[in-house]
Amino acid sequence: MTSENYPALFRSADEASDRKQSLYLMLIRCEYFLLFVAAVISTEMFESATFYLFYAFIFVLSICLLLARAMMKPEQDWYHCRALAESVKTLTWRYVMQAQPFSSDLAPPAARTEFIQHLQRTLDENRSTTEAIEAEWSDQDQITAEMERLRSLTLEERKAVYLRDRVQEQRSWYNRKAISNKKLANMWIGLGVLCYVAAIALVLSRIRFTGWHYWPIEPIIVLASSIIGWMQIKKFNELGAAYTVAAHEIGLIIPRLLDVSSDADLSACVNEAELAFSREHTMWIARQSN
Repeated sequence: MTSENYPALFRSADEASDRKQSLYLMLIRCEYFLLFVAAVISTEMFESATFYLFYAFIFVLSICLLLARAMMKPEQDWYHCRALAESVKTLTWRYVMQAQPFSSDLAPPAARTEFIQHLQRTLDENRSTTEAIEAEWSDQDQITAEMERLRSLTLEERKAVYLRDRVQEQRSWYNRKAISNKKLANMWIGLGVLCYVAAIALVLSRIRFTGWHYWPIEPIIVLASSIIGWMQIKKFNELGAAYTVAAHEIGLIIPRLLDVSSDADLSACVNEAELAFSREHTMWIARQSN
């Protein structure tokens, strides 16, 4: 299923999570950039009063960004909105696959009522998160036509849809993220090493060129520190390893799903898979929060 086929609550939380993530990372980048600019000015290449005023202004902006990030806490909204979106996604797949508590024993009106009640409880449990959610999709359906169509499919058809659009999609997502994080970790480590090499070269060059007074060592130190800080924020190595394990664990779900031969078996398999997805996401949020 595409995002348009999920409940409006999922789309709202998903969009809010992406927006808060972008805001958080933008504020971090801006702080690093301002510190780098301040380090460049500190090299004493500029000595006029105007540049000293600009120097002070850079630190004022840095304080403002730091306070804005501390007060707004966009990273918390990011995590909470993502948790809400993933909770709704899990409920949606249980509903369309006729898994408990939305089993095939329930008549369509009763199943829809049960689903709406679970959505309401999820929303109530995340009431503080709703402040970060925009009203863009609030007038859209919570039970879409595609959800109803999938729920009405035969057992074999639902198995095929769940395997393709949920299990394999999640497995591919974790695999892509694992590869991407490992590549990014190597790239940022390489940039960090280059910064240290450049700093060493400049320090040693000062021994030879004693008459030159402008050495950009401070900006390189700030750049190296920013790279270290960015790697700690993004947790490339840690997430790369975690995503690799998650992809393998999801792969273990596939054989059992292929052996499903009844609605009860599919319900149990879907609930087991959704618990695994929820566990991985909960662990991801915990890692990001530390």
